Amino acid sequence: MNQNDDDTDWMIEDEAPPSGQQRADKANAGGPPPWRVLIVDDDVDVHVVTKFSLSNACFLGRRLSFLHAYSGEEALNVLRNTPDIALVLLDVIMETSDAGLLVARQIRDQLHNQLVRIVLRTGQPGQALEHSIILDYDINDFWCKTDLTTRKLFTTVISSLRAYAGLEEAHRHTLALQAELDKARRLLGAVDQHAVIATLDERGRIATVNDKLCAVYQFSREELVGADPRLLHPSPYPQDQLADALQALKDGETWTDVISTWRRDGQEVRLRLTASSDDGGAVLVGSVLQALKKPL
Repeated sequence: MNQNDDDTDWMIEDEAPPSGQQRADKANAGGPPPWRVLIVDDDVDVHVVTKFSLSNACFLGRRLSFLHAYSGEEALNVLRNTPDIALVLLDVIMETSDAGLLVARQIRDQLHNQLVRIVLRTGQPGQALEHSIILDYDINDFWCKTDLTTRKLFTTVISSLRAYAGLEEAHRHTLALQAELDKARRLLGAVDQHAVIATLDERGRIATVNDKLCAVYQFSREELVGADPRLLHPSPYPQDQLADALQALKDGETWTDVISTWRRDGQEVRLRLTASSDDGGAVLVGSVLQALKKPL
């Protein structure tokens, strides 16, 4: 469709807008930000009619704010510079017969924008196979302009905004979780530098150790993994201390106390050890209090 087309009444009123449709009462600067909708079409009249038909639309207390592009290249520039666009109403045929399809693909593959909702519209349905387009392109709806009445447009836009709002919320949660995970990794990295850390499997054998533990006890990782922990803490164990530790682990609680261990060369190493249960095994984190010389 282009600016020379005479068919400018492609969007008709088949019935009045929904009676429950809210009118925006928060148009001032203190109200919620509007939903950004990008209209991409080489026909100026399509922009005018679309904006007029949605002028009173409101979703979750937020009005619609319209951006305009008249070619595929212009649309991509707007999307690059405006990352919070919620919906693109995208014409298929503009400067080329597949300009809209190329834009849809570039939005996902080049701009890596998976949040924005894309609704394709075409004024020449015979030149585009709807089924193959829906299957081959990551779009959210496809309409022939002659079928897109005001009510259908309203329904399409609101359902697209609802989907975008859900994806945006999920994206925010993902970013928050990623930030917490990064923080936990940094903390673990700091602990790993200053504490001896080991895990035990369900048989009570050493499953993993960190570099600090290997350095303190003068054993290689290969020697420790799979070994009995008594390699570092030969018997006899203090019975009260051992009973308390085993009972805490059995109850799923954390146990902390000071214990004596021995290096490869027989030197005693005193640790403040914290133990917690983990999937049938245990996690051991210890801070070295002092290393005593081997008694004569």
